[in-house]
Amino acid sequence: MKLSVKKIKKISLSLLTLLLVSCGTSAAINSEREALYEVLAQQTDGGANILFFEILTKPNEIRMLQNDKKLKNKISPADVQKSNFVILNMGEKNTGGYSIAIESAVETEKNIIITVKESSPEAESMVSQGFTYPFCVVKINSKKEIIV
Repeated sequence: MKLSVKKIKKISLSLLTLLLVSCGTSAAINSEREALYEVLAQQTDGGANILFFEILTKPNEIRMLQNDKKLKNKISPADVQKSNFVILNMGEKNTGGYSIAIESAVETEKNIIITVKESSPEAESMVSQGFTYPFCVVKINSKKEIIV
């Protein structure tokens, strides 16, 4: 599946906008406490067919993650009350070598700004042939609004 020039321009513009917003004038809050985010799961297969980012904030939404056999021991009842969760899904890819992750997270007075990094295999590299569905599940140790 090749990206069209239009899609590449759209993705580039989105990333540039995100970069400019993240470089805004609000000062980042620096405090001595636990890490701002924690990656609970990051896999090259097991995600959904479409590209999407989902922010889970309500206990009934987070319960879905607690019911997952790979995540249930990583989310405590206290996490439901004090944390938000983000699902990053890269969609269907026709080969291996793709991944999605958080590149950075910055906490401001009002929100958390997350920068997402999508990685693709190098041209001419040896990759597995077959459909993959890369995804990442992240716990944000804050209940502030999240901007992806």
